[in-house]
Amino acid sequence: MTENQNVVFVSRPGVNGEPKEENFRFEQCPYPVDIQKDEVLIKTLYLSTDPALRCRMNESTGVDYVGPWQIGETIEGFGGVGSVMKSLNPEFVEGDLVCSQYGWPWKEYFVKKPDKSFQKVDKSLVGGKISYCLSILSLTGLTSYLGLTEKGHIQPSHTLVISGAAGACGSLAGQFGRLKGCDRVIGICGSDEKCKYLTDELGFYGAINYKTQNIKDELSKHCPKGIDVYFDNVGGTISDQVIKQMNKDSHVILCGQISVYNKDVPYPPPIPEETQQCLQQNNITRERFLVLNYPEKFDESLKQIAEWLLSGKIKVKETVAEGLVNAGPAFVSMMRGGNIGKQLIHVASP
Repeated sequence: MTENQNVVFVSRPGVNGEPKEENFRFEQCPYPVDIQKDEVLIKTLYLSTDPALRCRMNESTGVDYVGPWQIGETIEGFGGVGSVMKSLNPEFVEGDLVCSQYGWPWKEYFVKKPDKSFQKVDKSLVGGKISYCLSILSLTGLTSYLGLTEKGHIQPSHTLVISGAAGACGSLAGQFGRLKGCDRVIGICGSDEKCKYLTDELGFYGAINYKTQNIKDELSKHCPKGIDVYFDNVGGTISDQVIKQMNKDSHVILCGQISVYNKDVPYPPPIPEETQQCLQQNNITRERFLVLNYPEKFDESLKQIAEWLLSGKIKVKETVAEGLVNAGPAFVSMMRGGNIGKQLIHVASP
């Protein structure tokens, strides 16, 4: 009998605690022998890890579209890509590559009754890189693109600043902004290696290492005409500094707030009075952005993203951990800034 394996959630870090490797346990588990009508047997090839999963480690997620992980149960992530091993569903046959953006268990083999989120992989779009289904051609890419177009109101003369700029969304949003004609794209990240990647590889105009450089001074140097659009992935004091240098009638794209994901605060988290006054006085929009609110724009947006990708106008960086056994450590590393681009888990080959 074929062996199977999964990752189980075994303890909560607490609402103010950092995730640790001991919160996860890698186990052997039963191989699913039988499938029922309309079900498929899936072999997981890649798993997505996402900062937003941190809320699922708490007893309450604080959001209404996803629930908390339960102690002792197999972890359910947002996305995965796999191969159909057996099918009793008329829509899928053995050998199909499939992906989903939510509800994928951290398990090598599992049985699933496909829903509308479960889709076949169009190999012509991914250019041989099936992991792209979980990075640029996924909710990650859509979040970056639609965040800019729906909330950023990008114009060719604009200066765009991105925090968490070397992460999954940030690295794509900067390139999308440049392709949309932004005059300057400035990234904020946490290492010299990441800064070099942004400027030398992705074409950012400039990059700021928030750990070693003065954010206020560097923003003034890189953004002499002020800031028109801010793609906010981190929140906290970094965002306070950016907002202080934003122009009148500018826009904050509230994508993520990773700096406070380990804290017991509501989402979006409260901001200092001084920052709130700055937003009001300069008529700066700052609204929560959730890509799931724009399903009618997915197909058109993915078409544009795929066109840029296949023509070589976009570069995709992925940090890949090998083996399901390293899923927990990879998640912990990502939450500490250990990744460049999308953090993925390579579970198996087709």
